[in-house]
Amino acid sequence: MRVHPLVAGLTALLLPIALTVGGWAVAASAPTALPGAAPDRTYAVGVRTLDLGRGTARPLPVTVWYPARSAAPAGTGTPTLVPDAQMAPGRFPVVLFSHGLHSLPEMHAPLTTRWAAAGFVVAAPAYPHTRARTPQFDRADIRRQPADAWRALDELGLLNQRTGDRFAGHLALTRIGAAGHSAGGYTTSGLFAPGHSEWLRGGIVLAGGGMPGASYGGPSAPLLFLHGDADRVVPLSRGREAYQRVPWPKAFVTLPGRGHGDFLTPGRPDFDRTVLLTTNFLRWTLYGDPDALATLRTAVREGPFLSPDGTGWSGGASS
Repeated sequence: MRVHPLVAGLTALLLPIALTVGGWAVAASAPTALPGAAPDRTYAVGVRTLDLGRGTARPLPVTVWYPARSAAPAGTGTPTLVPDAQMAPGRFPVVLFSHGLHSLPEMHAPLTTRWAAAGFVVAAPAYPHTRARTPQFDRADIRRQPADAWRALDELGLLNQRTGDRFAGHLALTRIGAAGHSAGGYTTSGLFAPGHSEWLRGGIVLAGGGMPGASYGGPSAPLLFLHGDADRVVPLSRGREAYQRVPWPKAFVTLPGRGHGDFLTPGRPDFDRTVLLTTNFLRWTLYGDPDALATLRTAVREGPFLSPDGTGWSGGASS
């Protein structure tokens, strides 16, 4: 795994001092933490489906994975799923996850449930005209999906205030992250348009790019791009082009030999690395967790993930 050689890579993203990347200065100090440290345990994971659509013209079911209050054991591998479980005690940041074309939220559960097990509420809309089995597929509808995503977040805010709802008082909606794969990566980029909420504090683009014709703007929010250099669906160049337009702390991680989504499948090369990097990125940007920041710094300095100088593989041959 290597970092795009034209940039300082994760070093620029992770050092809490001003650095120059591509001719301009960025600063990447860790955000203020929630009361208490980021969770130091692995949770069982509750799962709940919400219907947030606007009638039959624009249905919007949203799958939500969340830290559960459960007696079920939570291991270090595949999280234990508990349908409609009560939430674990505490307040948890929210991550909005966007799927790609002809996909569904549950197809990304191996990654999203691991984030939930680490202490995040992950909400994933099934977008009305790009999801699998939609009767009215429309690729161009990607442009409308950021509005769907914000609608889902608004509805979660209402549930957070609704007496008796299992989410009430448990959602830290001033600390929101966004992530997405493929077309969902474009949707994620679209959330960071000028005027976006300051509560949106970090984003992850997996094998995606920037929303066509749109720009990044508004409050600074670190972005992390992961992209396989063998991707034949969304070329690596599109991800790099989007990365170059981001005016904030950022990193572009290239996965040698990986295709469009194989690194998101458990047991495949780079899945565990993707979980490690993305989970610690979320812990840092949404919790302000210094241990997560230290883990990412170690990955940069010592490998085996990224080389100290940001130019290639360190700690052995790429797999």
